[in-house]
Amino acid sequence: MSIDKPAKPPIAERFRGFLPVVIDVETGGFNPNTDALLEIAGVVIEMQEDGLLKRGQTWRYHIQPFEGANLEAASLAVNGIDPFHPLRLALPEPEALTRLFGEIRRAVKDNGCNRAVLVGHNAYFDLNFLNAAVTRCDIKRNPFHPFSCFDTATLGGVAFGQTVLAKLAMTAGIPWNSSEAHSAAYDAEVTADLFCLICNRFKGMYDAPSIG
Repeated sequence: MSIDKPAKPPIAERFRGFLPVVIDVETGGFNPNTDALLEIAGVVIEMQEDGLLKRGQTWRYHIQPFEGANLEAASLAVNGIDPFHPLRLALPEPEALTRLFGEIRRAVKDNGCNRAVLVGHNAYFDLNFLNAAVTRCDIKRNPFHPFSCFDTATLGGVAFGQTVLAKLAMTAGIPWNSSEAHSAAYDAEVTADLFCLICNRFKGMYDAPSIG
């Protein structure tokens, strides 16, 4: 007597077993090996019953600069972060990443996926900072693929002819609040909405039978 295996959640089939998770980081510079990781946010992508993608839960952590980290004044002026403000409630880097990765691993398991894949706006930047922090903290269980990612700057250029997040959001009809920009959670949520919108535009093509 054979026992049928339970069907996987549909999103597990959509991206080859990868669960898209949007990551946005705020940093103390542009060098992932020397400059501080100050804030990280993750947003899980979910699939509705009709097959359309939507933004799911958001996680956000303020992070203490690692020992010896470089902090560029120009970067702090842009993101508005005071790394040593007493009310930041920042966590040590290993603790913040361990908490975030625990949430993401649960989401991967709940969605029947094999691992997470990073979605980011100019994703190379976020992935490099994430990978550098993982190495620095000697974290063994990183849920993300080490080099594959989805970049909404590229996708936005194809779909809307724009690559800057603010211009992309406005062109796509996604509300944009410039006073909230450069907060990791806000930028990650806008990026998640953009990723879902673009993927949903391709749903008909994805559902269509292959020709061959």
